[in-house]
Amino acid sequence: MATQPTNSQMFQPEMITFGETMALMLPNSSKGIEYSPQFSSLFGGAESNVAIGVARLGHRVGWFTRMGKDPFGRMILKKVRGEGVDVSRVELTAEAPTGLMLREIINGKTSVYYYRKGSAASTLKPEHLDESYIQQAKYLHVTGITPALSESCREAAIEAIRLARKHGVKVCFDPNLRLKLWSLEEAREVLLEMAKEADYFLPGLDELKLLYETESFDEIVKRLGELKAVSIVKGGDDETYVVEQGNVSAVPYFKAEQVVDTVGAGDGFCAGFIVGLLKNYSHTEAVRLGNLIGSMVVQTEGDWEGIPTWEQVEAVLNNVKHVER
Repeated sequence: MATQPTNSQMFQPEMITFGETMALMLPNSSKGIEYSPQFSSLFGGAESNVAIGVARLGHRVGWFTRMGKDPFGRMILKKVRGEGVDVSRVELTAEAPTGLMLREIINGKTSVYYYRKGSAASTLKPEHLDESYIQQAKYLHVTGITPALSESCREAAIEAIRLARKHGVKVCFDPNLRLKLWSLEEAREVLLEMAKEADYFLPGLDELKLLYETESFDEIVKRLGELKAVSIVKGGDDETYVVEQGNVSAVPYFKAEQVVDTVGAGDGFCAGFIVGLLKNYSHTEAVRLGNLIGSMVVQTEGDWEGIPTWEQVEAVLNNVKHVER
């Protein structure tokens, strides 16, 4: 008798992503970390944010990482799984702890403090990758945070891209420049090399100014034109730019009724854009969807909590009025 496949074997993700997710502690008052007696325990990570977004928008997605076999690791694993994300390749290890970050907002300015050096995620190596898992997806989403964590993480990120390209899986790359993790010079060398291997490059305009060492938009477009990727440039003047084969088109933002928390807006955009690709939208329409998701995310506090479902997106697009009771 043939062996029946397990649920994880039957689940074939359309998109796969990987990277560190940390426990997140937020003070329950506006006093900041130093003077707050109570904190909320949450979690956040660029890649898991995107994974949750894709799942909420109705598509199959897998996310993997290494986390500590500790209360934080177990909490994150359960909650990401609860959002409908396949976590069958996540490993909880006793070798190292789950990373931790604290965030505060004082006088309208956000500060983040990381406790992630030597974390379980930083021990990720190429041998931890499951080639058969990656090859079944349509898209692999990678960020520039992972190669900043350690040399072995850098090797794993590069290898994941190689495996994706080997099997015809499209690569989406968000540089997610984090200068608290490495120097600009080191980041520039690694991130620009990774961008060369991407099918979709998703940088912010401010990131490109640093990476390309120029304030000139024309020069930036010229440099992007040297890549094989379709480049989606976030953070323009009320618009996102699509740079494709030397042509630039601008897609206007959706205006947010109120801005509560800008953290996670870029990840929400990436989730929306990738879902647009999965729905076979044009690049412009996929960006428009990403813009909408980003505008909805900033109206809710939290890294990923404000990412909408597809039903909520359709309600906005169709101007469906909310019935309170």
